Amino acid sequence: MLVIGIHDKQLLPPERDWLRAPLVSGVILFARNFASREQVTELIADIRGLRADPFLICVDQEGGPVQRFRAGFTRLPALARIGEAYARDRVRGLALAEEHAWLMASEMRALDIDLSFAPVMDLARGNVIIGERAFHADPKIVSELGLAYVRSMRLAGMAATIKHFPGHGSVREDTHVESAVDLRTLEELRATDLIPFADAIIAGADAVMMGHVAYPAVDASPAGYSRVWIQDILRSELGFRGVVFSDDISMAAAESVGGIGARITAHREAGCDLILVCKPQIVAEALAAHRDTPPCDPAHVATLLGSVASTWQALIDNPQRDRFLAHITALETASV
Repeated sequence: MLVIGIHDKQLLPPERDWLRAPLVSGVILFARNFASREQVTELIADIRGLRADPFLICVDQEGGPVQRFRAGFTRLPALARIGEAYARDRVRGLALAEEHAWLMASEMRALDIDLSFAPVMDLARGNVIIGERAFHADPKIVSELGLAYVRSMRLAGMAATIKHFPGHGSVREDTHVESAVDLRTLEELRATDLIPFADAIIAGADAVMMGHVAYPAVDASPAGYSRVWIQDILRSELGFRGVVFSDDISMAAAESVGGIGARITAHREAGCDLILVCKPQIVAEALAAHRDTPPCDPAHVATLLGSVASTWQALIDNPQRDRFLAHITALETASV
């Protein structure tokens, strides 16, 4: 049920106990956990050695401002650069989305990482934390590029996680540090921010990450705490059958329901399958508050692992790799 963060580049003794807990279904790695390819490979192997059951190792390797592993990996441009390329040449933009996704996912799969939480399907409409992480302001362009990205991630053997449902890009606030409220009606959202998510769900996106934005015209609770958003709209109306992640419960916008234990309960009752506890400083409290809670159904984790490529060799033997790398390098060079 929980996907947790750890402190540093090696596991601390308490973290080994955390990772063995049945309530923990995965770990999310950050730049603080990375020094080199060799070091992070050893860390991942150490984590894997603690669990025999399906267990997720995750990261945010979006490119641009959110790329946790840099030294020794392809420098990935922000998704906004792909949107800009699309505006000049649609075919070229779609090809770049596919190449970006394939390189990102294949490099992470080579490390034995299951998920990079991607792609961002928010609209580029002024949010201070989304910014250039979004493809474009036009929902139809975001949809087209996002679908190309999802297809190519899956070809590289990685499940796609579309985020941040139902759309974080059209409010200004950064939910890491403050609450965010979007006053639009559901009809207005259906005509804009929801379009890329609905299209990606039809196309078979494997997972959805909820946002912490509140939409009071739809429901008083922020989306990740809302049965209306998760059960009525995401599951029933849009027909999503995959895995639902919360966003990080340590973010300021997640505090509206109370303490750490209350946040986990609220996410679970709303319909989140896996809950992100990114700050290791609150993991012990999270585990203590829910020591009697049944763990996540392993089938949820197995669902996300089902499309993983069997070997890295099959990926690096792909004759497209060198061409993809050259194109992405050229795009990144042009953007700096």
